[in-house]
Order: sequence, then structure tokens, then C-alpha cells
Amino acid sequence: MSEIDILVEMGFPRNRAEKALAVTGNKGVEQAMEWLLAHSEDPDIDEPYKPPVGHVLGQDDEAASSDGASEKVPVENLDHSSAAAGSSAEPQQALSLVCDDCGKRLKSENDVQMHAARSGHSNFSESTEEIKPLTEEEKKQQQEKLQQILKERREQKLANEKKEALEKEKSRRKFGKELTTVKQKMEYQEALKIANERKREKMEERLAKQRVKDQIARDRAERAGKFGKGGADPQPVNAAATAAPAQTVQPAAVEKKQHTTCKLQFRLTNGSTITGTFQATDTLEAVRNYIHDNRTDGSTPFNLMTTFPRKTYTDGDMETSLQDAGLVPSAVLILTKI
Repeated sequence: MSEIDILVEMGFPRNRAEKALAVTGNKGVEQAMEWLLAHSEDPDIDEPYKPPVGHVLGQDDEAASSDGASEKVPVENLDHSSAAAGSSAEPQQALSLVCDDCGKRLKSENDVQMHAARSGHSNFSESTEEIKPLTEEEKKQQQEKLQQILKERREQKLANEKKEALEKEKSRRKFGKELTTVKQKMEYQEALKIANERKREKMEERLAKQRVKDQIARDRAERAGKFGKGGADPQPVNAAATAAPAQTVQPAAVEKKQHTTCKLQFRLTNGSTITGTFQATDTLEAVRNYIHDNRTDGSTPFNLMTTFPRKTYTDGDMETSLQDAGLVPSAVLILTKI
């Protein structure tokens, strides 16, 4: 198992584990874990690791010491005391860095850059004091602190998700109410449209009845006129004469049967009307075929119905003639959907 896998198994995110190993120079899991515990609260902890560029800690001191060693010293000035003084005067290697603004001790240049970016401090100095590694108790405390931070973040995440779910539910309910309102409005408009359509149909039905009544009145007037021309005696003088009006009714009845044509008006299912002229001997089947050929409301199956008197003609009545159906000399038929 690699060092990254060990850190991941301990509960650290993989990107942080990779960054900790790179920052500590891949010196082991322990140092990487110490770095993670020490920098768990850094705001840029999850940013990708960038190798430091420029000054390397201790490099200038080493260069200065090498330059000083290369200088020639007169032999007569060398003795044991001067040699000891010379060795004690050699500069010591810097083991850490200190922020002069807040006093925080840092291990490397990378830590300095992150601290400067986080705090805005810019004054740093080198120190020969080494930062002591964390004790087991400090590691435990840091790990507990890290676990607490992770727990708080998880709780905050759950709270945010719960809040977002609540907002989505509110939006969904609001949209549902608006949709219901729109649907109710559409249903009301449809109901109003149907009511107006029924009102119009009733009006047309009344007009059709009135036309039928007017036609009947004209037929009666026509028969009365023909009867008057027959020369009946208006002054009966005996019982035989008084029976004459009853006998003269027969010619009128015969005249009604003598109509050879029939004019029919059809009210279609879409409210429009068509008219046609037929022979009195034509059957209702011929009338239905005429409607099929001339209708403008589609091809929906239908029955024929009269309004006054109300009667519906079905498939069993299609062989009936118009004369026998009582539709001569004129009538209004309504198409009703099957």
C-alpha cells in the first residue's frame, strides 16, 4: 500500500494527501500527517501544490560560508584560539522561518507563501530553532479537531442540502398552484364555450321549429285556398248539405299525398346546415348518402332526428320512404352522433 493510500485510509482526502507528501518532500507518512494536521484550517488546503521557486532555505548561508572558507588567512595569525574562534564564528544553518508580524514559526518557504497569502503578512526572518514535531497527544488533539471540523462541514452541507430541498419543494408547490389556476381558467372557458354552443343550438332548434310551423301554416292555407275554389255550397239547407264540409276534407287529404318532392334541411354536428330536394318516394338511406357526400363536419357516424315531433331514425328505418316517414313536403333533420 502506497503512502497516499495510507493517508486516504486514515481519512484524509486524496488531493490533500498528495499535497502533504509533496510539501514535506516525500519524507514519510508521519511528516505528511503532521503537516495536514497543522494546516487543516488553511483556506488553500485544497488547492493544487505548486513547487517553490527562488530562494532555498540555507542556500545563501552555505554560499557565504564557502566563500569565507576560500579566503586566505596568514599563517602567522593562525593559532588554536583563532582556529576555535573561526570555527565558532561560522554561520549556523537556518532551520525555520518566523513571521515578524505575528510571530508564527514556519517550516519552509512554501509555508511562508501560504501564510503570506492567507494573512497578508510580508515580514519574515530566518531562525536556527527547529520546529519540534508534534507529540502523540498533540497529534491526537489535532486529529480530533480535524474530525470535528469535518463533522461540522458535513452537518453544514446537510443543512444546505435540506434548505435547497425545501426551496425546491416551495417552488414546485408554487408552480403546481399556478398550473392548477391556469387549468381551472381553461376549464371555465371551455365550459363557457360549451354553454354558448348549447344556447346557439337551442336558438337554432327554436328557429327550425318556427320554420316547420310556418311551413305547416302555409300548407294549410294552400289547402284552404284550393278547397275554397272547389265551389262548395256555403248555405246548407238540409242534413246532406251540412255533411258537405266533412266530405270536402277528403280532397285536401288526397292533395297532401300528391306531393312528389320533398325539401329537407340538415343541421350538422358542427352547427352548419345544408339543404336538399328529394323525391317523396326516396328512402332515408338515399338521404343519408346525400349527407355523406355533402357534409362539412367530418365523417363521424350519425343518426337522423326530427325536432317536432321528436323522433330518431336509426339503421332499421333506412328503408322507409320520405312519404311514409312523414317528411313530405318539407322537414328539418338534425344529425346526432352515435
